[in-house]
Amino acid sequence: MEQSMLEKKYVVRPEDVTPYSPANHSGTKNYRLVAPGVNGAQFMEIIYGDIERHEGAVAHAHPGMEQATYVIEGEATAEVDGTVYHVRTGDLLFFPAEVFHDLKVITERIKLLVIYAPPYGEAPEKVVRRS
Repeated sequence: MEQSMLEKKYVVRPEDVTPYSPANHSGTKNYRLVAPGVNGAQFMEIIYGDIERHEGAVAHAHPGMEQATYVIEGEATAEVDGTVYHVRTGDLLFFPAEVFHDLKVITERIKLLVIYAPPYGEAPEKVVRRS
C-alpha cells in the first residue's frame, strides 16, 4: 500500500530520501529527514549522517545557528572551540552558534543524527571556515 501524503510528511525513512554530500565534509552521506523542503518544518532541520573512517568535517562555524549531533554508532574525535573530545555511541555534541568545530571518524564509520536550529538547508554561505 502506498503511503498517503500525510504519512510521507510525518514519517520519513532515510532509505526514502536522496543522500547528498555536504560542504566542508568528506566521505559523508547525509539524508535530510526534517526540513522546510521535506515536511514544512520551520524552526529546525534534522539530518541522518553516515561518515566513513578517516573522513569527517573540517573546522567550521555556523553564524546564528546552533547544532546538536547525537552519535548513533561509531567513534570520532571532535574539536569544539579548541578542545578535542573523543566521542562515541550515545554521546551528544552541542555546537553553539559561531563556535568552530570539526569531526574525524576513527572507527569503520560513524552514524549521526544532526539537528540544526534554525534550519541550515545546506547553504555553504551560512558557514565560516578557518582561514
